[in-house]
Amino acid sequence: MELLAPAGDMERLESAIAFGADAVYLAAKEFGMRAGPSNFTLEELEKSVRMAHEKGVRVHMTCNTLPRNEELPRLPQLLQNAQEIGIDAFIVADLGVMKVAQRHAPKVELHVSTQAGVVNFETARAFHEMGASRVVLARELSMEEIAGIRAKTPSELELEVFVHGSMCVSFSGRCLLSNYLTGRDANRGDCAQPCRWSYRLVEEKRPGEYFPIEEDEKGTYIMNSRDMCMIQHIPELAQAGVSSLKIEGRAKSAYYVAVTANAYRHAIDFYEKNPQAPLPDWIPEELNKISHREYSTGFYFGQPGQVYQNGGYVRDYEVVAVCEGWENGIARLSQRNRFFRGDVVDVLEPGGIPYLLKLDELYDEEMMPIDVAPHATMKVRTKTERSVAPGALLRKSRA
Repeated sequence: MELLAPAGDMERLESAIAFGADAVYLAAKEFGMRAGPSNFTLEELEKSVRMAHEKGVRVHMTCNTLPRNEELPRLPQLLQNAQEIGIDAFIVADLGVMKVAQRHAPKVELHVSTQAGVVNFETARAFHEMGASRVVLARELSMEEIAGIRAKTPSELELEVFVHGSMCVSFSGRCLLSNYLTGRDANRGDCAQPCRWSYRLVEEKRPGEYFPIEEDEKGTYIMNSRDMCMIQHIPELAQAGVSSLKIEGRAKSAYYVAVTANAYRHAIDFYEKNPQAPLPDWIPEELNKISHREYSTGFYFGQPGQVYQNGGYVRDYEVVAVCEGWENGIARLSQRNRFFRGDVVDVLEPGGIPYLLKLDELYDEEMMPIDVAPHATMKVRTKTERSVAPGALLRKSRA
């Protein structure tokens, strides 16, 4: 199974590649369903494709907005340029965009976005007959339904599913709430996520008196979905015939991308070597070290039931430094959050298993002893007998 990781900018792309993704998905400055990240200029796309291909990683470009008439004239040139620089696949939701891609960039694979809402084998077959090599299935499907689609579609048609990250309360993400409340169109990548806001009930003749719909001192979050986490269910996904496991999160941090890619990489590899064995505890535990809402398995095993929670994030860990290199027992660190001499940090190296490291000694760039690293991106040195790989993330528990 392919591991497909998000890349909202160059830093997140580098994290996805370094920490084990088989493929990444990203967007140009237009036509992608995430306007929040900086996304990629044409020059950055070319650099990204070159960097990814050198590591054997595929690049999928999202073109899954629902463009209006006035936007369409800008699409053909973008698709042609993408083909020329070597983009491996377009992720599309709109039939018109699909046809434009076939005319102007026929060498690029076509993947049908989850925005298309594919929930049955006939629709999957129809898209395949129209030229799609892959469909990204709707998140509302159960494992049994996915297996049913696999059984009744051509074997060469790949099935991609989301396995981790934020879930949308609206069916396959086709929502108008943001547009109504803020004027920001979710179907063109600019969702303000009003489903995450706190809502209270007001009675017409009692202005200013707020009645919570559910008992909660912060109000109620009746549309706020939990995050998805399928790390414990790689065997079931494989048995259902899934081709690609997709991590949500182009608007998330490079740290989020690194941790999720690393965890799912190890989970997939462990399953392939030990298909009957339970997953080592450290792998799912990694996903508790990123900022997340309460986890669920979505619709994979039936109705999610209580998918709402208090609206807050769980943030139990923070990155305090990134390793820039190690030589002769000295690790060179770049600070990200304040840390102190004597702290015990959790180290995650690219492709590695996390381990604990006590920072018994801290030094500045001139190797003068210091007790604390308080300044953003300041250069810090620490002595350690164990070599620390470049790009390693040093984390500290907030507990």
